[in-house]
Amino acid sequence: MDHFTYRDGIMYAEDVPIPEIATSVGTPFYLYSSAALLHQFKLFDAALASMDHQVFYAMKAASNQAILTLLADAGAGMDVVSGGEYARARRAGVPGELIVFSGVGKTRAEMEIALSGGIRQFNVESEPEMQLLSEVAMKMGQVAPVTIRINPNVDAKTHSKISTGKKEDKFGIPILRAREVFAMAADLPGLKVVGIDVHIGSQLTELEPYGLAYEMVAELTKVLRADGHEITRLDLGGGLGITYKNINDTPPTPEEYAALVCEKVGHLGCQIEIEPGRFIVGNAGILVSEVIYVKSGEDRNFLIVDGAMNDLIRPAMYGAYHEIVPVEQPLDQINYENYDVVGPVCESGDTFAKGRALPSMLAGDLVAFRSAGAYGAVMASEYNSRPLVPEVMVSGDQFSVIRERPSLDEMINRDILPKWH
Repeated sequence: MDHFTYRDGIMYAEDVPIPEIATSVGTPFYLYSSAALLHQFKLFDAALASMDHQVFYAMKAASNQAILTLLADAGAGMDVVSGGEYARARRAGVPGELIVFSGVGKTRAEMEIALSGGIRQFNVESEPEMQLLSEVAMKMGQVAPVTIRINPNVDAKTHSKISTGKKEDKFGIPILRAREVFAMAADLPGLKVVGIDVHIGSQLTELEPYGLAYEMVAELTKVLRADGHEITRLDLGGGLGITYKNINDTPPTPEEYAALVCEKVGHLGCQIEIEPGRFIVGNAGILVSEVIYVKSGEDRNFLIVDGAMNDLIRPAMYGAYHEIVPVEQPLDQINYENYDVVGPVCESGDTFAKGRALPSMLAGDLVAFRSAGAYGAVMASEYNSRPLVPEVMVSGDQFSVIRERPSLDEMINRDILPKWH
């Protein structure tokens, strides 16, 4: 369901015309649809309804308090990967028992924060981490619940920078050493092993890699139970892809994914934990930008917009595709031209698209980068001393700024001159 649609040639976010928001907020800005966020979450939750399950939103995709609160109120737990994300989740009202802590580099301080505030489980990824967590928990008079992340050496068939389940990736314990590592964890007095964790990558567009990984998890569950471990939870990660481009090859649906989960591990009597991020927020957000100049080059036209790689880094970092559309479509005959769509940052890498066909554009026109809700605002920076762009959320016919654009003074005043200056 698309919540960014045209009416009489004007793009709306739900029931709000986007040019109205641009006039009020200025460009560039991120824009989220609350209806789209809830729709995507409920799709996943409903697909798993036949199983004992809990959906944990992967906060690294987008972590604004308004997004977290909206999803938490709908029943989502949170998957966090840092002490900062844990603090954001708690500030959004998420109870500790609905937070799982993932990531390969948890520090002592982060462990203490989570144990003090409450945690459902730590998804641990190495023997040194287990040993440190046991030590921290014992000093605090607690026992830390853990799942152990295994690396099944399964190719997720996704971008190399977001693959997490192959043997050369930094994540998890090699599955061939799982019995040894689970036995070690069981002997650590500050830990209680509650389950198995697996996550093979992001933006998966096929079910086969999931099937291979989950078959291994099912077999491992039986082996570990035979060894005397109480395996009650299976954290199956996230990674289900979304459509970035209007092509027929679309990713699996939540229903297809849930059917696979049920087939591969549903018979084990474990609670199923799922950690979608991109699937929930990716197509629920766009980046709106204004054309600054239309520049004619020797063999191409450049569309120079006020959004840049510091605002949306995915094309520069991953070579990612984002559909770029005009916010106002001509109602009569449309003349298309090919443009290299670029930003103002002093890097040739500040390029969003090359040779993209768009209606003839003029300075002052607005464009929308679709499917920008995930790994957009959270990965933004102030490179070139460009202030972070604001975030806006719509609900029906209302919109609200959920993060303001800092002023130049606010940005610069964070710097501190040394005393000897």
